[in-house]
Amino acid sequence: MTDVIRLVGMLFYAYHGVSKAERETGRQYEVDCEMVTDLAPAGKSDRLNSTIDYAKIYTLIERIMKGKGSLLIERLATKMADAILTKCKADAVTIRVRKLAPPIDGMVKHVEVEITRSRIRLSKSR
Repeated sequence: MTDVIRLVGMLFYAYHGVSKAERETGRQYEVDCEMVTDLAPAGKSDRLNSTIDYAKIYTLIERIMKGKGSLLIERLATKMADAILTKCKADAVTIRVRKLAPPIDGMVKHVEVEITRSRIRLSKSR
């Protein structure tokens, strides 16, 4: 299956990071979410309940970004992927989390992690 729903370039100001300064002053983050699912039912029915409601996915990601601080962006991406696979009918999800203007002594636009999780992998880890 190659059907995909994407939310691209979600921007958040949040308080995550290894350093105390990052957790106190915050940073800007950008998140992309890509969900693999069968879009044929929605294509035929034209009904929201036949697909993934991307507004609800945005709200879920926003809650994680604005919630309890994480030290690593790897943790943020994992929390997002696990929550999406638990709460919607995606077969797989890819999350990209970018920390814009990271605290690195040098010129770096952003640092990014990308993870892909699938429903099969999630059920094996439980």
